[in-house]
Amino acid sequence: MSQSQLSDLRNLLGVVLESNLFQQGKLVYSDLDESLESVGAFVARCPYTTKDDLARDRLENPPYGTNLSYPLSCYNRFHQTSGTKGEPMAWLDVAEDWDWMLGNWDQVLDAAGVSTGASCYFAFSFGPFLGFWTAFEAASKRGCHCIPGGGLRSEQRLRAILDHQVEYLFCTPTYALRLIEVAGQRGIDLTAASLRKIIVAGEPGGSLSGMRETISLGWGGAQVFDHYGMTEVGPVAYETPGGEGGLRILHESYLAEVVNPVGDEPVADGEEGELILTTLGRVGCPVLRYRTGDLVRPLRGEDHDGNPTFDLVGGILGRVDDMVVVRGVNLYPSSVDAIVRRFSEVSEYQVSIDKSSAMVELAMQVEATVEVAAAVEQALTEAFSLRISVKAVENGTLPRFEMKARRWTRSNIE
Repeated sequence: MSQSQLSDLRNLLGVVLESNLFQQGKLVYSDLDESLESVGAFVARCPYTTKDDLARDRLENPPYGTNLSYPLSCYNRFHQTSGTKGEPMAWLDVAEDWDWMLGNWDQVLDAAGVSTGASCYFAFSFGPFLGFWTAFEAASKRGCHCIPGGGLRSEQRLRAILDHQVEYLFCTPTYALRLIEVAGQRGIDLTAASLRKIIVAGEPGGSLSGMRETISLGWGGAQVFDHYGMTEVGPVAYETPGGEGGLRILHESYLAEVVNPVGDEPVADGEEGELILTTLGRVGCPVLRYRTGDLVRPLRGEDHDGNPTFDLVGGILGRVDDMVVVRGVNLYPSSVDAIVRRFSEVSEYQVSIDKSSAMVELAMQVEATVEVAAAVEQALTEAFSLRISVKAVENGTLPRFEMKARRWTRSNIE
């Protein structure tokens, strides 16, 4: 931990212990204060925060909960979580915290090579979730030519990307693939695009080699650049310099830990565990030791200037609560996706999970030919030593997604 991290942590504790009812309730027996002597003392005394804790607080104290360090009149930004897991939660920010998040995105844009005057297209709905709002404002402040794509159809967005000679596209990995599909259907030549990089977020796919290659190929060789963040914490990490989709945490902005998903003990470098984050600069609505639910493999080191680094090898590997046990085999959606992405002929797919019988069963539908479906089934069997039925369906049969994809459906799960 750097001295600036310790200083920011002390400042954070000084504010929340004085005025934040939610944090006061969690830290009442912890013997923590702004005279904190080390990060080890913080980790030892501060309990975890979970999404359930935050959701319960909002239900009991609607609409914004008590995790507010300042009077409500001080907050000028509203966003909410996407609702991928449970009901959406409202999230408020004061101007200083919003500027802190824009500063984090500045580092991401630096790493991606986005310079002043660059043409940037933001292909998301500009809804209440945090999405790429901070990226849009950070790029705008940088002096980039920022083009919003909210409310437009996919074909309109494609035309705009070509007409305005866009250099940087901001979207989810799934939507980057969807745009490729629409371009093929409409006869739009993406090799004519001026696109240099596609900056993706919102899904683990940005770190999966198969998906990265498919996206890059479909967009005429444009480079995929991964980013990780969430509404509860803000912009957290960017693609490891020179790394094949790995992520580097913004070390001065977040205190990161990785622990056993079913316990408290920290995991060693290279071992899989759950990412824990403390926001060091988002004081108005902070999270302390937040269990993100994201599975990662940490690697701690130093950059070429000797500054400490905290990398996530392979990016976000999956979600703790997404794991499905099928006949004794642990399956994560990201692992299955990596197999499916080997087959460029698959336009889209969907997995159904069923527990109507004594055992959990998985079945998959793919928009592809019968022959390709059979090849996907064989590849899944070889990868997991488990037979998953794969059925071919017609193109356009399965749902499409602009933001986070929901390809796994459940039925009869207790």
